[in-house]
Amino acid sequence: MDATKEAQIKAHALALAELLYDETDPEQVKTLAGIEVAVRDHLLEYVGPEIGKFFICTSSGTSSGRKRHIQSIVGRLSLSQRQSQRLKVKARTQWSPQVETCCLLLSANEAYARAADDIAVLTGVCVSGSTQQRLVHRQDLEPPAVDGGVKEMSLDGGKVRLRTPQGQPCQWRDYKGVNLHQCSISAFYKDNDSLVNWLNQQPLAHPLVCLGDGHDGIWNLFSQIGHRSERLEILDWYHLMENLGNVGGSQQRLDAVEACLWQGDVDGAVRLFDDWSHERVDQFIGYLAKHRLRIVNYSYYQAEGISIGSGAVESTIKQIGRRVKISGAQWKEDNVPQVLRHRCAYLNGQFSS
Repeated sequence: MDATKEAQIKAHALALAELLYDETDPEQVKTLAGIEVAVRDHLLEYVGPEIGKFFICTSSGTSSGRKRHIQSIVGRLSLSQRQSQRLKVKARTQWSPQVETCCLLLSANEAYARAADDIAVLTGVCVSGSTQQRLVHRQDLEPPAVDGGVKEMSLDGGKVRLRTPQGQPCQWRDYKGVNLHQCSISAFYKDNDSLVNWLNQQPLAHPLVCLGDGHDGIWNLFSQIGHRSERLEILDWYHLMENLGNVGGSQQRLDAVEACLWQGDVDGAVRLFDDWSHERVDQFIGYLAKHRLRIVNYSYYQAEGISIGSGAVESTIKQIGRRVKISGAQWKEDNVPQVLRHRCAYLNGQFSS
Protein backbone atom coordinates (compact mmCIF):
# COMPACT_ATOMS: atom_id res chain seq x y z
CA MET A 1 0.00 0.00 0.00
CA ASP A 2 1.41 3.40 -0.95
CA ALA A 3 1.92 6.24 1.52
CA THR A 4 -1.00 8.30 0.20
CA LYS A 5 -3.51 5.52 0.83
CA GLU A 6 -2.06 4.83 4.26
CA ALA A 7 -2.48 8.48 5.16
CA GLN A 8 -6.10 8.46 3.96
CA ILE A 9 -6.87 5.35 5.99
CA LYS A 10 -5.36 6.89 9.12
CA ALA A 11 -7.36 10.08 8.61
CA HIS A 12 -10.63 8.19 8.12
CA ALA A 13 -9.84 5.88 11.05
CA LEU A 14 -9.20 8.89 13.30
CA ALA A 15 -12.51 10.44 12.27
CA LEU A 16 -14.31 7.16 13.00
CA ALA A 17 -12.53 6.82 16.34
CA GLU A 18 -13.67 10.30 17.42
CA LEU A 19 -17.28 9.54 16.48
CA LEU A 20 -17.30 6.14 18.19
CA TYR A 21 -15.54 7.38 21.32
CA ASP A 22 -18.38 9.84 21.89
CA GLU A 23 -20.83 6.92 21.80
CA THR A 24 -18.88 4.80 24.31
CA ASP A 25 -19.69 4.50 28.00
CA PRO A 26 -17.03 6.53 29.86
CA GLU A 27 -16.72 3.77 32.46
CA GLN A 28 -15.79 1.26 29.76
CA VAL A 29 -12.71 3.14 28.59
CA LYS A 30 -11.07 3.27 32.01
CA THR A 31 -9.24 -0.03 31.33
CA LEU A 32 -7.54 -1.45 28.27
CA ALA A 33 -9.72 -4.54 28.48
CA GLY A 34 -12.81 -2.35 28.38
CA ILE A 35 -11.43 -0.38 25.43
CA GLU A 36 -10.73 -3.63 23.53
CA VAL A 37 -14.30 -4.82 23.97
CA ALA A 38 -15.76 -1.41 23.16
CA VAL A 39 -13.75 -1.06 19.95
CA ARG A 40 -14.63 -4.60 18.85
CA ASP A 41 -18.33 -4.04 19.53
CA HIS A 42 -18.29 -0.81 17.52
CA LEU A 43 -16.48 -2.55 14.67
CA LEU A 44 -19.05 -5.34 14.63
CA GLU A 45 -22.05 -3.03 14.83
CA TYR A 46 -21.09 -0.01 12.71
CA VAL A 47 -17.80 -0.29 10.84
CA GLY A 48 -17.49 -3.91 9.76
CA PRO A 49 -20.93 -4.20 8.12
CA GLU A 50 -20.34 -1.08 6.01
CA ILE A 51 -16.92 -2.24 4.85
CA GLY A 52 -18.30 -5.72 4.26
CA LYS A 53 -21.18 -4.33 2.22
CA PHE A 54 -18.76 -2.46 -0.05
CA PHE A 55 -16.54 -5.51 -0.52
CA ILE A 56 -19.53 -7.75 -1.26
CA CYS A 57 -21.07 -5.43 -3.84
CA THR A 58 -17.77 -4.63 -5.52
CA SER A 59 -16.53 -8.21 -5.63
CA SER A 60 -19.80 -9.85 -6.72
CA GLY A 61 -20.73 -7.10 -9.19
CA THR A 62 -24.41 -7.57 -8.42
CA SER A 63 -27.08 -6.83 -5.85
CA SER A 64 -30.03 -8.58 -7.46
CA GLY A 65 -32.19 -11.17 -5.79
CA ARG A 66 -33.92 -11.62 -2.50
CA LYS A 67 -32.00 -10.30 0.50
CA ARG A 68 -31.04 -12.21 3.62
CA HIS A 69 -28.91 -11.48 6.65
CA ILE A 70 -26.02 -13.52 8.01
CA GLN A 71 -23.84 -13.05 11.07
CA SER A 72 -20.14 -12.79 10.26
CA ILE A 73 -16.94 -12.00 12.09
CA VAL A 74 -17.18 -8.43 10.70
CA GLY A 75 -20.77 -7.95 11.85
CA ARG A 76 -24.26 -8.53 10.49
CA LEU A 77 -24.21 -8.56 6.68
CA SER A 78 -26.95 -8.36 4.07
CA LEU A 79 -26.51 -10.50 0.95
CA SER A 80 -28.72 -10.92 -2.09
CA GLN A 81 -29.42 -14.34 -3.56
CA ARG A 82 -27.10 -13.67 -6.50
CA GLN A 83 -24.34 -12.37 -4.24
CA SER A 84 -24.58 -15.48 -2.08
CA GLN A 85 -24.20 -17.70 -5.14
CA ARG A 86 -21.19 -15.85 -6.49
CA LEU A 87 -19.48 -15.67 -3.12
CA LYS A 88 -20.14 -19.34 -2.36
CA VAL A 89 -22.27 -18.79 0.73
CA LYS A 90 -24.39 -21.79 1.70
CA ALA A 91 -28.13 -21.54 1.23
CA ARG A 92 -30.39 -21.26 4.28
CA THR A 93 -27.62 -20.45 6.75
CA GLN A 94 -27.48 -17.62 9.25
CA TRP A 95 -23.73 -17.82 9.72
CA SER A 96 -20.83 -16.84 7.51
CA PRO A 97 -18.25 -19.45 6.46
CA GLN A 98 -15.63 -18.00 8.80
CA VAL A 99 -17.99 -18.02 11.79
CA GLU A 100 -18.83 -21.66 11.02
CA THR A 101 -15.15 -22.54 10.83
CA CYS A 102 -14.46 -20.85 14.18
CA CYS A 103 -17.37 -22.76 15.75
CA LEU A 104 -16.20 -26.08 14.33
CA LEU A 105 -12.66 -25.39 15.53
CA LEU A 106 -13.82 -24.81 19.10
CA SER A 107 -16.54 -27.46 19.36
CA ALA A 108 -14.08 -30.11 18.13
CA ASN A 109 -12.27 -29.62 21.45
CA GLU A 110 -14.98 -29.13 24.02
CA ALA A 111 -18.68 -29.36 24.80
CA TYR A 112 -21.01 -27.38 22.55
CA ALA A 113 -22.08 -25.11 25.41
CA ARG A 114 -18.47 -24.27 26.24
CA ALA A 115 -17.75 -23.64 22.56
CA ALA A 116 -20.63 -21.16 22.53
CA ASP A 117 -19.13 -19.29 25.48
CA ASP A 118 -15.66 -19.28 23.95
CA ILE A 119 -16.75 -18.11 20.51
CA ALA A 120 -18.49 -15.15 22.13
CA VAL A 121 -15.34 -14.21 24.04
CA LEU A 122 -13.03 -14.62 21.06
CA THR A 123 -15.12 -13.09 18.29
CA GLY A 124 -17.99 -11.21 19.94
CA VAL A 125 -20.44 -13.34 17.92
CA CYS A 126 -23.12 -15.25 19.84
CA VAL A 127 -23.76 -18.78 18.55
CA SER A 128 -25.76 -20.95 20.97
CA GLY A 129 -24.71 -24.43 22.05
CA SER A 130 -27.60 -26.06 20.16
CA THR A 131 -26.59 -24.17 17.02
CA GLN A 132 -22.99 -25.30 17.51
CA GLN A 133 -24.24 -28.88 17.45
CA ARG A 134 -26.38 -28.32 14.36
CA LEU A 135 -23.43 -26.76 12.56
CA VAL A 136 -21.37 -29.90 13.19
CA HIS A 137 -24.02 -32.30 11.99
CA ARG A 138 -24.72 -30.54 8.73
CA GLN A 139 -21.08 -30.49 7.61
CA ASP A 140 -19.58 -32.74 4.98
CA LEU A 141 -16.55 -34.00 6.91
CA GLU A 142 -15.34 -36.87 4.79
CA PRO A 143 -11.80 -38.09 5.53
CA PRO A 144 -9.27 -36.28 3.38
CA ALA A 145 -7.53 -37.95 0.46
CA VAL A 146 -3.79 -38.33 0.72
CA ASP A 147 -1.52 -36.85 -1.93
CA GLY A 148 1.72 -38.75 -1.33
CA GLY A 149 2.16 -42.49 -1.02
CA VAL A 150 1.12 -44.08 2.28
CA LYS A 151 4.10 -46.08 3.55
CA GLU A 152 2.81 -47.01 7.00
CA MET A 153 -0.54 -47.35 8.72
CA SER A 154 -1.77 -48.55 12.07
CA LEU A 155 -5.21 -49.51 13.38
CA ASP A 156 -6.66 -49.66 16.86
CA GLY A 157 -9.99 -49.55 18.64
CA GLY A 158 -11.49 -46.89 20.89
CA LYS A 159 -14.54 -46.57 23.10
CA VAL A 160 -17.46 -44.14 23.02
CA ARG A 161 -20.31 -43.89 25.53
CA LEU A 162 -23.82 -44.04 24.13
CA ARG A 163 -26.78 -42.18 25.57
CA THR A 164 -29.27 -44.51 27.24
CA PRO A 165 -32.77 -43.94 28.68
CA GLN A 166 -32.79 -42.41 32.13
CA GLY A 167 -32.20 -44.98 34.84
CA GLN A 168 -30.42 -47.44 32.57
CA PRO A 169 -26.67 -48.09 32.81
CA CYS A 170 -24.46 -46.42 30.22
CA GLN A 171 -23.23 -48.42 27.25
CA TRP A 172 -19.74 -48.28 25.83
CA ARG A 173 -19.27 -49.22 22.19
CA ASP A 174 -16.21 -49.70 19.99
CA TYR A 175 -15.04 -47.66 17.04
CA LYS A 176 -11.99 -48.11 14.84
CA GLY A 177 -9.27 -45.50 14.46
CA VAL A 178 -6.71 -45.51 11.68
CA ASN A 179 -3.52 -43.50 11.36
CA LEU A 180 -1.81 -43.12 7.99
CA HIS A 181 1.57 -42.19 9.40
CA GLN A 182 2.60 -38.61 8.60
CA CYS A 183 -0.51 -38.23 6.40
CA SER A 184 -3.92 -38.22 8.10
CA ILE A 185 -6.17 -39.97 10.58
CA SER A 186 -9.77 -41.13 10.53
CA ALA A 187 -12.26 -43.04 12.67
CA PHE A 188 -15.25 -45.21 11.84
CA TYR A 189 -18.14 -46.43 13.97
CA LYS A 190 -19.73 -49.74 13.00
CA ASP A 191 -18.67 -49.19 9.40
CA ASN A 192 -15.70 -51.39 8.58
CA ASP A 193 -16.63 -51.41 4.90
CA SER A 194 -16.18 -47.63 4.67
CA LEU A 195 -12.89 -47.87 6.54
CA VAL A 196 -11.56 -50.50 4.12
CA ASN A 197 -12.85 -48.63 1.06
CA TRP A 198 -11.27 -45.37 2.20
CA LEU A 199 -7.91 -47.03 2.82
CA ASN A 200 -7.93 -48.80 -0.52
CA GLN A 201 -8.60 -45.49 -2.27
CA GLN A 202 -5.35 -44.03 -0.92
CA PRO A 203 -2.04 -44.19 -2.84
CA LEU A 204 -0.56 -47.16 -0.99
CA ALA A 205 3.18 -47.77 -1.17
CA HIS A 206 4.76 -51.16 -1.87
CA PRO A 207 5.51 -52.53 0.59
CA LEU A 208 2.88 -51.11 2.91
CA VAL A 209 3.80 -51.42 6.59
CA CYS A 210 0.75 -52.43 8.66
CA LEU A 211 1.11 -52.16 12.44
CA GLY A 212 -1.28 -53.46 15.06
CA ASP A 213 -1.63 -55.25 18.36
CA GLY A 214 -2.72 -58.85 18.65
CA HIS A 215 -6.47 -58.24 18.23
CA ASP A 216 -8.03 -60.39 15.51
CA GLY A 217 -10.36 -57.59 14.38
CA ILE A 218 -7.39 -55.38 13.45
CA TRP A 219 -5.69 -58.04 11.33
CA ASN A 220 -8.98 -59.01 9.70
CA LEU A 221 -9.26 -55.42 8.49
CA PHE A 222 -5.65 -55.32 7.33
CA SER A 223 -6.30 -58.48 5.30
CA GLN A 224 -8.67 -56.43 3.13
CA ILE A 225 -6.16 -53.65 2.41
CA GLY A 226 -4.25 -53.94 -0.84
CA HIS A 227 -2.78 -57.33 -1.72
CA ARG A 228 -1.16 -59.74 0.74
CA SER A 229 2.13 -59.68 -1.16
CA GLU A 230 2.22 -55.87 -0.83
CA ARG A 231 1.67 -55.74 2.93
CA LEU A 232 4.38 -55.96 5.55
CA GLU A 233 2.47 -56.85 8.70
CA ILE A 234 4.30 -56.10 11.95
CA LEU A 235 3.09 -57.02 15.40
CA ASP A 236 3.51 -54.04 17.68
CA TRP A 237 6.71 -54.54 19.66
CA TYR A 238 5.35 -53.00 22.85
CA HIS A 239 2.29 -55.25 22.92
CA LEU A 240 4.57 -58.20 22.28
CA MET A 241 6.67 -57.19 25.30
CA GLU A 242 3.53 -56.66 27.36
CA ASN A 243 2.46 -60.23 26.64
CA LEU A 244 5.94 -61.47 27.49
CA GLY A 245 5.82 -59.62 30.81
CA ASN A 246 2.55 -61.38 31.66
CA VAL A 247 4.39 -64.74 31.59
CA GLY A 248 6.40 -63.84 34.68
CA GLY A 249 9.09 -66.07 36.09
CA SER A 250 12.82 -65.50 35.97
CA GLN A 251 13.86 -62.03 34.80
CA GLN A 252 16.98 -63.57 33.30
CA ARG A 253 14.81 -65.82 31.14
CA LEU A 254 12.53 -62.94 30.13
CA ASP A 255 15.53 -60.85 29.10
CA ALA A 256 16.85 -63.71 26.98
CA VAL A 257 13.44 -64.19 25.31
CA GLU A 258 13.23 -60.46 24.62
CA ALA A 259 16.68 -60.53 23.00
CA CYS A 260 15.57 -63.37 20.70
CA LEU A 261 12.35 -61.64 19.72
CA TRP A 262 14.17 -58.35 19.09
CA GLN A 263 16.03 -60.21 16.34
CA GLY A 264 12.82 -61.92 15.12
CA ASP A 265 14.01 -65.33 16.37
CA VAL A 266 10.71 -66.91 17.40
CA ASP A 267 12.11 -70.48 17.54
CA GLY A 268 14.92 -69.37 19.83
CA ALA A 269 12.43 -67.62 22.10
CA VAL A 270 10.24 -70.72 22.33
CA ARG A 271 13.21 -73.00 23.16
CA LEU A 272 13.98 -70.90 26.21
CA PHE A 273 10.72 -72.18 27.75
CA ASP A 274 11.47 -75.87 27.13
CA ASP A 275 12.25 -76.53 30.80
CA TRP A 276 9.19 -74.72 32.18
CA SER A 277 5.66 -76.03 31.81
CA HIS A 278 3.01 -73.53 32.80
CA GLU A 279 -0.36 -72.30 31.55
CA ARG A 280 0.98 -68.77 31.03
CA VAL A 281 3.87 -70.17 29.01
CA ASP A 282 1.50 -72.15 26.81
CA GLN A 283 -0.59 -69.06 26.22
CA PHE A 284 2.42 -66.99 25.23
CA ILE A 285 3.80 -69.67 22.91
CA GLY A 286 0.36 -69.88 21.29
CA TYR A 287 0.43 -66.09 20.89
CA LEU A 288 3.82 -66.31 19.18
CA ALA A 289 2.62 -69.06 16.87
CA LYS A 290 -0.49 -67.08 15.92
CA HIS A 291 1.53 -64.00 14.98
CA ARG A 292 4.70 -65.74 13.85
CA LEU A 293 4.74 -64.11 10.41
CA ARG A 294 4.21 -60.68 11.99
CA ILE A 295 7.16 -60.98 14.37
CA VAL A 296 10.01 -59.48 12.38
CA ASN A 297 13.61 -58.53 12.98
CA TYR A 298 12.70 -55.46 14.99
CA SER A 299 16.32 -54.42 15.37
CA TYR A 300 16.80 -54.28 11.61
CA TYR A 301 13.56 -52.47 10.83
CA GLN A 302 14.11 -49.88 13.53
CA ALA A 303 17.60 -49.21 12.15
CA GLU A 304 16.04 -48.76 8.70
CA GLY A 305 13.68 -46.10 10.04
CA ILE A 306 10.58 -48.31 9.82
CA SER A 307 8.08 -48.10 12.67
CA ILE A 308 7.90 -51.14 14.92
CA GLY A 309 5.14 -49.92 17.23
CA SER A 310 1.54 -48.81 16.84
CA GLY A 311 2.00 -45.85 19.16
CA ALA A 312 0.85 -43.44 16.44
CA VAL A 313 -2.68 -44.83 16.33
CA GLU A 314 -2.80 -45.30 20.11
CA SER A 315 -2.02 -41.60 20.40
CA THR A 316 -4.76 -40.95 17.84
CA ILE A 317 -7.31 -42.87 19.93
CA LYS A 318 -6.31 -40.87 23.00
CA GLN A 319 -6.65 -37.58 21.13
CA ILE A 320 -10.08 -38.56 19.81
CA GLY A 321 -11.02 -39.61 23.32
CA ARG A 322 -10.23 -36.14 24.65
CA ARG A 323 -13.36 -34.97 22.85
CA VAL A 324 -15.71 -37.95 22.87
CA LYS A 325 -14.89 -38.83 26.50
CA ILE A 326 -15.14 -35.37 28.07
CA SER A 327 -16.74 -35.40 31.50
CA GLY A 328 -20.35 -36.51 31.31
CA ALA A 329 -20.38 -36.92 27.53
CA GLN A 330 -22.96 -39.34 26.15
CA TRP A 331 -23.83 -39.52 22.48
CA LYS A 332 -26.84 -40.55 20.48
CA GLU A 333 -25.71 -43.54 18.48
CA ASP A 334 -26.78 -41.99 15.18
CA ASN A 335 -24.58 -38.96 15.91
CA VAL A 336 -21.41 -40.89 16.76
CA PRO A 337 -20.01 -41.19 13.19
CA GLN A 338 -20.22 -37.41 12.63
CA VAL A 339 -18.76 -36.65 16.05
CA LEU A 340 -15.78 -38.85 15.19
CA ARG A 341 -15.40 -37.24 11.76
CA HIS A 342 -15.56 -33.79 13.37
CA ARG A 343 -12.79 -34.56 15.84
CA CYS A 344 -10.63 -36.20 13.16
CA ALA A 345 -11.11 -33.22 10.84
CA TYR A 346 -9.81 -30.99 13.62
CA LEU A 347 -6.83 -33.27 14.28
CA ASN A 348 -6.10 -33.31 10.55
CA GLY A 349 -5.98 -29.52 10.55
CA GLN A 350 -8.94 -29.17 8.18
CA PHE A 351 -10.28 -26.13 10.07
CA SER A 352 -6.93 -24.40 10.36
CA SER A 353 -5.69 -24.49 6.77
